[in-house]
Amino acid sequence: MRRLWYVLGMVALALGIFGIALPVVPTVPFLLLAAAAFARSSPRLERRILNHPTYGPPVRAWRERGAIGRLAKVWATLAMACGVGFSLVAGMPLWVVATQAMVCTAIAAFVVTRPEA
Repeated sequence: MRRLWYVLGMVALALGIFGIALPVVPTVPFLLLAAAAFARSSPRLERRILNHPTYGPPVRAWRERGAIGRLAKVWATLAMACGVGFSLVAGMPLWVVATQAMVCTAIAAFVVTRPEA
């Protein structure tokens, strides 16, 4: 089981690293998943994520208080709104856009109601 957690952690870490360069791919959620997986498989790698100067503070804030920084909330909400808008402009079927809008609204409501880091 430990190996499975390690592989999951490495995959999540790789996706988080891709997220640094690709603006649409989120970084911190993948690092949260990686830290959780490494907590069960490699405490050393978990500590490296938690102690990272840039990405450690948001991961620790989420773990300790379920907090999300204000700027992250704004960017996440704007990205979801732009995604729905793009789908609408791209001519996606209305039921697809409506479903996407409902899911994004629920996620945005969750994100916005979290405490701030």
